[in-house]
Amino acid sequence: MHATTYALDERIASSLPPDGFEHARSIEAAPQPAGPVAGEHGRGRLELHGISLSFGGVTALTEIDLSVQPGEIRAIIGPNGAGKSSLLNVISGVYRADRGHVDIGGVVYRQVPTQKLAQLGVARTFQNLALFKGLSVLDNVTSGLAHATRSGFVEQILGLGRARREEADGRERAMRTLDFLHLSDLRDRLVATLPYGLQKRVELARALVAEPAILLLDEPMAGMTATEKGEMSGFVRAARDEYGSTVILIEHDIGVVMELSDRIAVLDYGRKIADGTPRDVRSNQRVIDAYLGIAPENEEGEGI
Repeated sequence: MHATTYALDERIASSLPPDGFEHARSIEAAPQPAGPVAGEHGRGRLELHGISLSFGGVTALTEIDLSVQPGEIRAIIGPNGAGKSSLLNVISGVYRADRGHVDIGGVVYRQVPTQKLAQLGVARTFQNLALFKGLSVLDNVTSGLAHATRSGFVEQILGLGRARREEADGRERAMRTLDFLHLSDLRDRLVATLPYGLQKRVELARALVAEPAILLLDEPMAGMTATEKGEMSGFVRAARDEYGSTVILIEHDIGVVMELSDRIAVLDYGRKIADGTPRDVRSNQRVIDAYLGIAPENEEGEGI
């Protein structure tokens, strides 16, 4: 794939594996930093410092600083190709930034170790559904706990004690999450038979089942009806309140973003051009020129 394709259509590029890019950075896990993994004192806190990323001659991100406080719903918005999904991929370790570092709960990484993301308390959803279409809703959600499995292959095949306990615990946790998202009645349905909006909710359930400290949502409402978006917004807010998860959200529906977010960062051509409360952002002239296209009619944001 030619590198300029990334700048023109980030949504397509971000759905590809990193080695699909001719000039993509290696995603070998960086060595674990000295000191303990983020403890409860730092749960849900995220800091990005000077994040820059390029693919060949195309700059995706330039000197991005971002602070996310525990329990915050933090939106990242901007036009297509602005670098939003690239930033999420840096946070989740899919990409290694050329410069800068990621601080998760007080532990600093040059590259977040993707294989240990769940242990760091980070879970994510994707632009394009990444469900196991041939499995049931319950099995899809239970797969979100795969990182917590301690029993070996033989124990699982033979159904030995530890494997049985882990399976029972996983199903119980998955059922609680399905109940939370009003999906319990669908637990035995093949996920492929569900409408698109419900599949998006199943993907949220799979991310939530591990009760993450940080929840990364990449366009969770893309392709939904207005009613489905309203329902999903309520679930995202409830997830923050019920699970104590910090939420980092990429979303194109500006109405949803303004209503749901505590603070918003705006990217344009890989640079952060604004950062603040919804009121601050919707009245920022640079944001209006680059993304919103119109000025708000009043302080309540009507007309956006």
